[in-house]
Amino acid sequence: MDRNHGPPSPLPPQPQLAETIPASTGDGGDSLMSQLTGNPYFTAGFGLAGLATFGRIAQQGIKRGAVLLRRRLLVELEVTKNDDAYPWLLQWMYHRGHALGSEAAAEAIRHTESRGLLDSIAQRITPRMHHLQLNTTTYKRSDGAQVTDFYLRPGHGKHIIRYKNAWMMVSRERQGTYLDAQGEPFETVTLTTLQAHKHVFEQLFAEAHDMAQQNQEGKIIVLVPDAFDWKQFGQPKRKRPLESVVLEEGVKERLIEDLQEFIHKRNWYFDRGIPYRRGYLLYGPPGTGKSSVIEAIAGHLNFNIAMLNLSQRGMTDDRLQLMLTKVPPRTLVLLEDADAAWVNRKQANEEGYSGASVTFSGLLNAMDGVASAEERILFLTTNHVERLDEALIRPGRVDVTVRIGEATEWQIQQLLERFYGEADPDGAGRQRFLAKARKLGLVGVLSPAELQGLFLYNKEDLDGAIASLDELASMHAHLARKMSPSE
Repeated sequence: MDRNHGPPSPLPPQPQLAETIPASTGDGGDSLMSQLTGNPYFTAGFGLAGLATFGRIAQQGIKRGAVLLRRRLLVELEVTKNDDAYPWLLQWMYHRGHALGSEAAAEAIRHTESRGLLDSIAQRITPRMHHLQLNTTTYKRSDGAQVTDFYLRPGHGKHIIRYKNAWMMVSRERQGTYLDAQGEPFETVTLTTLQAHKHVFEQLFAEAHDMAQQNQEGKIIVLVPDAFDWKQFGQPKRKRPLESVVLEEGVKERLIEDLQEFIHKRNWYFDRGIPYRRGYLLYGPPGTGKSSVIEAIAGHLNFNIAMLNLSQRGMTDDRLQLMLTKVPPRTLVLLEDADAAWVNRKQANEEGYSGASVTFSGLLNAMDGVASAEERILFLTTNHVERLDEALIRPGRVDVTVRIGEATEWQIQQLLERFYGEADPDGAGRQRFLAKARKLGLVGVLSPAELQGLFLYNKEDLDGAIASLDELASMHAHLARKMSPSE
């Protein structure tokens, strides 16, 4: 059966691929960027990050620019604690700030016309030091009295000073994690000023040095060991006049002559390869003036004194040798009571401390061993020269030995003249004193210290001093009987 086939019906239209795929397939990044930029949160975060980055870069740039500017425009000078100029600078700063106090400001106002308005205003607005540090020093005088001195110094931190029309920033800092040789925090003082004003540093330190010299003028400094260096003990002492120490005629003069020759013969020693050092031993009974004459000689020669105590806690052979190599220039080294240095050295105290550990051989090596110091003047004193080992006082270690004994008739005359010269112008009273001293057998028996004590007790009373001779004679007779062997 035939069927009627007509033309085939057309297929439904298929969707085009281009219509199903978004037209933006090729540039999707632009669409993503547009979406991000259209997001207010992203825009704000990106802006903050950009500002932070810019701020960081600007901060680094400012810091580097400030460092560069500081290097080109400013100059810094650092003074460390172990430098000799350190105490001078602190003392100068305090005196400088003190001088610019209210009294100086009032003086500036009174002289406004003569000094100029700008200078007077600058004087008034110059900052004062409000942060100070108290330094307390306690020491004993020769009469046994204890004296305490208080000194103010600039405290730690930053200070601003004006010196010769130059402004300076002064920074005193303490390095808490670093200790110096004395076990104290290390300190520095840094001065900062304009590059154009760096010349004032030399003037400042010259002025500070002059001020320190003025404070020590007519005085000597006593030094004592401190850790591995020397430090000043108390305040500078007034120089003792050489004529105030009355020794046997010619003794002082011979000592000074020998010392001066040694000081002036430095090249002579070096040219001949001889160690440039000198040792002196002064021995004799107590109170005869051994330490006093050393102090007077030091003042006469403008020397300081370094006191060495072998029994000091922590003193060892190595430390002793180091201390002798670090003696400052123009300083006499004084070892008092050398005979007692090794007495009871093995006896421990209640804390278990058994004293210093300096050995006799250690002292000998420190005095003239291979590593011993040169350019050194050493004085030893003792009341009992017979107790000293011959190796200690042989030539080369001790070059000059002098006995400082009891008062001779010449010494008594000199002491009488010093104490009673004005009260006894014709000398009759002094002759009576000498005659009675001879009669009682006290010439060559009394020490100068005993005579001085007698005269101090009878100030301007020569008759009282003459009457007191009987008591002195009785005391010496009693001591003589007590010390004589029993029959």
